[in-house]
Parts: sequence; structure tokens; C-alpha cells
Amino acid sequence: MNNKEFGYVRVSSKDQNEVRQLESMHAIGIDDRDIHIDKLSGKDFNRPQYQSLKMRLREGDILYIHSLDRLGRNKEMVLDEWKDITKNIKAHIVVIDMPLLDTRKYNDSIGSFVSDLVLQILSWVAEEERAKIRTRQAEGIASAKAQGKHLGRPKTSITSEFEQAYKQWKAGEITAVKAMNNSNMTKATFYRKVKEYEAN
Repeated sequence: MNNKEFGYVRVSSKDQNEVRQLESMHAIGIDDRDIHIDKLSGKDFNRPQYQSLKMRLREGDILYIHSLDRLGRNKEMVLDEWKDITKNIKAHIVVIDMPLLDTRKYNDSIGSFVSDLVLQILSWVAEEERAKIRTRQAEGIASAKAQGKHLGRPKTSITSEFEQAYKQWKAGEITAVKAMNNSNMTKATFYRKVKEYEAN
């Protein structure tokens, strides 16, 4: 029975580009139907394409990922998934940008130890880097707030068109839909402005 080769590609959101990862899969010769793509966060493994891929994996198959963080972000979870695939399913994992992480090379205990050690170190480094990013973001937000900078969606000013439409609507002279049209606002924006206007 021939062993199959699969590719797993992940980007964190729908507007991110997976082309670079796909090119690395195509360069190896993996067929598009055997490449599973998720456009989701790597915070956990509840990803439809990843789960579908795992169901297809059999002993001796090879799973290619472009880099370790494409598999996942949480160190403990990445290690658990790695063990599940290599020890329980008995498939191989190849991390394209990290040649040391190629389980096909390791058939002895020392080789496995080297692979596990590299995996532990890389997972730890990735997690530390994310922790630093979160800390920097929190510090940036705190600094901006201390300087009185407004964060989030910019507030739009109350226009004279809105004010007039609001008064007519409240007086029962026009409907809410007509007030929205007169204000040139969507329903959500109109009612947000109503709250702002009434709060002042």
C-alpha cells in the first residue's frame, strides 16, 4: 500500500494570503486535493480542515507543514498533536522551514530525542514571542489611554441632517426608516447616533 503525502496550510484570517505556504507544498509535489487549508486562529485545533486531514492520515503517511506555528500556537497543544500524529497514528511530520523537524530521519531513540528537544525549544520560543507581542500591545494601549488618545472606532460627529431627522422622528412626523434615509445612515449607525445624542 502506497503512503500518501498531505499538506496543511493555515492563515489566521480570511484576508491573509496562503500563497507562500501553497507554493512550498506544490514544490514538493503535493496534489491540491491533498492540501487542507484553514483560515482560522491557531489558538486550538477545532479547525474543520485540520480535523478532516487527521481523519485521512494513516500509518506511514507524511504530513507537510510550512512552519511549526502553522500547526498551532499553544506549546502544550502542539506537542500533544505532534505525539498523537507520530506515536498514535504513526504518520510522519515534516516542517519545511526547519529540516531538523523531519520525523522520517529518526528511527532510533537518540534521533527521536533530538527531534523532541528541537520541537520543545521551538514551541517555547514561539510562545514566548507571542507573550512579548501581547505585553507590547497592552503597554501601547495603556500608554495611549494615559495620553488621552481615543482607541477603537473613531466617533463621527452629529450632523445637522441627523439632528433634524432625529427631531422629526421623535415628534412622530417621519418614520425611523425615513429618518435614516434623511441622515444618510445605516440602521446600526442611526441607532448608535441616537444613543450618543440622547446621552449628551
